[in-house]
Amino acid sequence: MSSSDGCIAQDHEDQDPPVQYGPPELPPMPWFGMDIGGTLSKLVYFEPTDSTGDELETVSNVRRYLTNNLAYGDHGIRDEQKQLEDAVIRNRKGRLHFIRFPTNQMNAFIELAKEKGMTDTLSTVCATGGGAYKFEQDIKKDLKLSLHKFDELDSLIGGMQFIDNNNPRELYYYDKSAQKVSFDFTNPFPFLLVNIGSGVSILAVRGPKDYSRVSGTSLGGGTFLGLSCLLTKCTSFEEALELAAKGDHTNIDKLVRDIYGGDYLKFGLPGDIVASSFGQMNLDGKVESAKREDLARATLMMITNNIGSIARQNCKSEGIERCVFVGNFLRINEIAMKSLATAMEFWSGGSMKALFCEHEGYFGAVGCLLELMKN
Repeated sequence: MSSSDGCIAQDHEDQDPPVQYGPPELPPMPWFGMDIGGTLSKLVYFEPTDSTGDELETVSNVRRYLTNNLAYGDHGIRDEQKQLEDAVIRNRKGRLHFIRFPTNQMNAFIELAKEKGMTDTLSTVCATGGGAYKFEQDIKKDLKLSLHKFDELDSLIGGMQFIDNNNPRELYYYDKSAQKVSFDFTNPFPFLLVNIGSGVSILAVRGPKDYSRVSGTSLGGGTFLGLSCLLTKCTSFEEALELAAKGDHTNIDKLVRDIYGGDYLKFGLPGDIVASSFGQMNLDGKVESAKREDLARATLMMITNNIGSIARQNCKSEGIERCVFVGNFLRINEIAMKSLATAMEFWSGGSMKALFCEHEGYFGAVGCLLELMKN
């Protein structure tokens, strides 16, 4: 083997094995990363723009299918507005495509991949999340693929840092006028990372490799969707949010003013703060008059307020002032983001800031792909 292959040639059989220098050989194209969560699966495809030779045909076939569609089957969606140009992974230049579908449609996704002949071109698939283990045998059996599996939280943080480095307007916050403002994340550490998926994990991140899980809660995006389906008979996350946008949670929740007749001045509690989520549902006639929209809004506020409260407490206990919220619960969910921003600002007296990301739920899928490139 020549030195151009990264090894020193051996002249004698009894010598030690070749010594490997430099980074290992890159896995073959195409490169896919998957974050298979409890509610939603996220797929990231790295499309190289510098392909030549045999690789060019493979890449062109994948591109032809992916970019000619915004929807795949009945449930898969490509988030075209999130497409990231001029990304560089291990000296390969390209763009990142972002696709999502409900995890309960994994079997339909596998069938679609077989039908479209993707099994003939798929080569390197990295995966993270619980579904990387749950569906591994199905993928191996039906698609004849072996997954490269990586830790969920390592992937999350690595993916976030990579996207932020490649997208200078990745992070933002809401000012006091509820306007979206870009945030400079050049010197990010330390920060609290609140990952809102089906449930919630909270990490204290003090450096690129220095993080720990400090808290979490089972009341997350899966809870919001599950309760919304139960209470309103909606059938999707999008429908639940549409209902919530039209609703008034004060018809469902018991506020401070409902108990004190106004503000609770002794402890600085405004009268419009929720004192008891769903607290009016035990009053005569309230259940019968409850609207689907109001129930969805109250459910959203309950989950969001709980997450914000836990995040604020952890910021305080960890001595951290910046809090980054990520995860697909925040996708198209401006109500929750503005609520979190207002709550963090108010209850911390302005010392803690809630930050959000443009690629909120895709960091794990990107990060597991990057983890493979390190091996």
